[in-house]
Amino acid sequence: MVKRKTIIRALCFIFLISIPGTLITSCGNRSDWIMFRGEQGRGVSSNAIHPPLGIKWKLRLQLEDNSTSSFNPPIVKGDTIYFGAPDGNFYALDIESGFMRWVFNSEGIINSIPFADEENVYFGSNDGKVYAVSQQEGREVWSFQTESTVQSIIVRYRDLLIFASDGGSTYFVSPDGELQYKLPNPVWHFSAFQVYENVVYFAPGPENRPFSMGAFDLDLMSYIWILDTAAMRATWYSFPALKDDYLFFSTCVNRDENWVLNYYAYNREDGTLLWNYNDESIWGDMVALDPKTLFNLNLKLLDYLAPAIWKDTVIYTSGDSVVRAFNSKSGILKWTRHFDFATSSAPTVAGDRIYFGLRGDDSSPYGQKPRLICISVRNGKKLWEMELEGVLLSAPVIAGRWLIFGTDANMFYVLEELY
Repeated sequence: MVKRKTIIRALCFIFLISIPGTLITSCGNRSDWIMFRGEQGRGVSSNAIHPPLGIKWKLRLQLEDNSTSSFNPPIVKGDTIYFGAPDGNFYALDIESGFMRWVFNSEGIINSIPFADEENVYFGSNDGKVYAVSQQEGREVWSFQTESTVQSIIVRYRDLLIFASDGGSTYFVSPDGELQYKLPNPVWHFSAFQVYENVVYFAPGPENRPFSMGAFDLDLMSYIWILDTAAMRATWYSFPALKDDYLFFSTCVNRDENWVLNYYAYNREDGTLLWNYNDESIWGDMVALDPKTLFNLNLKLLDYLAPAIWKDTVIYTSGDSVVRAFNSKSGILKWTRHFDFATSSAPTVAGDRIYFGLRGDDSSPYGQKPRLICISVRNGKKLWEMELEGVLLSAPVIAGRWLIFGTDANMFYVLEELY
């Protein structure tokens, strides 16, 4: 979540299918990915996917040589990929071929994370509406008008759909689109939260503490604890991940040539701080953009600074040139991996491997292209990489034997195991 508005310029997308001459077929198990960052937000796939990976298919979203600054993760249900785009369209694509099953047009940029149940898919738009659209036909079932842009996660928990408008409200709506209640949200934009055991981590704080966030109990309709954001003095607060009684998240603020980074573990039951690790951004020798520009680009990504949790290890790719892995219980740094370029996406873990994006240098025709990187979760050793058309912007989604992501060059990739 961020405390200020960020303007995203609309782009006009044109779809072209680009499929390599030799397609790689797969008979692997399929697995849905409909929850943002997976189970309890841990950024871990239930499927182990092993490199080398090949391109199953890729899709160019426009002919013009324009770049996009946001490409939040899609969701996967059955054999269909669902995602929204800055052109205002929401797409349903066949995962095997890239064939467009249907497209639904809203009146604004779509920069929300969708959710799918058994019948519908739900997403927000910068036209101020949240839509429920049938998965089979792409037909509008209902829409709900808010007072501002909706660039948040959409969550269904029991009989509630939960989402937030930027600087407006956090809404709790029935599955048929009827408002049940709402919380004032006068400050926060790009809201990233999750619900676990009837508690929202995090909801916007009470009206008398508008710059705060809290753990909000849906049964009691009250906060069980409030996060002291005034003491943290950060600009960005990441999506929180949960494991056992631990809640993990990180914060960032830009300070001239460096970022101040903080990594936290809290007791999710009572809000007790368990550990905090403070650091500054570290830049590789080949980072082309200045820290302020990089920071502002990251603010458009709902999973920026989100952790991944594997066993007793918490991993962060923080947008600088270092991957950091902490002991989840103590906060002691277990290992780091340094790169010449800046990391561009949050991490996703599959098996004992971490996948994420690395920026490149496009200032000359001979510069290093952006890459998809695979490293060991045990020690950070680099295992594999693939050059990409554009910078990978959000954490790869891993569903079954497929690895799925989009880039700032308006390329949409589906990769799969070669062997």
